[in-house]
Amino acid sequence: MKATGIVRRIDDLGRVVIPKEIRRTMRIREGDPLEIYTDREGEVIFKKYSPIGELMEFASEYAETLFKTCGMPVAVCDKDCVIACAGISKKEFVERKHSAEIEGIIEGRNLYIAPSSPEKRIFLTDENKNYFVSCAMPIFTEGDVIGCVASIGCTDGKYSLPASEIETKLIQTAASFLGRQLES
Repeated sequence: MKATGIVRRIDDLGRVVIPKEIRRTMRIREGDPLEIYTDREGEVIFKKYSPIGELMEFASEYAETLFKTCGMPVAVCDKDCVIACAGISKKEFVERKHSAEIEGIIEGRNLYIAPSSPEKRIFLTDENKNYFVSCAMPIFTEGDVIGCVASIGCTDGKYSLPASEIETKLIQTAASFLGRQLES
């Protein structure tokens, strides 16, 4: 855990203000749910709550199945990071922040299909420019968008564009299925 040097007092209603710099850095927006953890040494830790995080193991198995049956690399993201993937290195991607463009796809609430132009590719993360998003569909649960499922292409041509109609339908199905799992 890293100390920020910022100290805040609790008001008479029990509220604490999280400074704007921290909210911006951690991508915490108004209305975002925070999970509260405590430990025996008296620490109170706020962590961004990810509803899809509850499905991490299930999302990982779903991604593995898509990769094994279709040979299609897949990533499942919540609003901040990659939570599961198959066909690409878990070590390089899982629990890493996804790119701002992925956030745009999630917030845009629409199916994304990559253009055929390599200059316009959207990368899964900002650190790794070898893997780009071929097709992505936001995950909805009870009307809220909570993440996305994406098929992944590779710049070395191993997995490439354009996204086929079948690939698009599989990604849409995966997103819909994961969203419904959270509703039940």
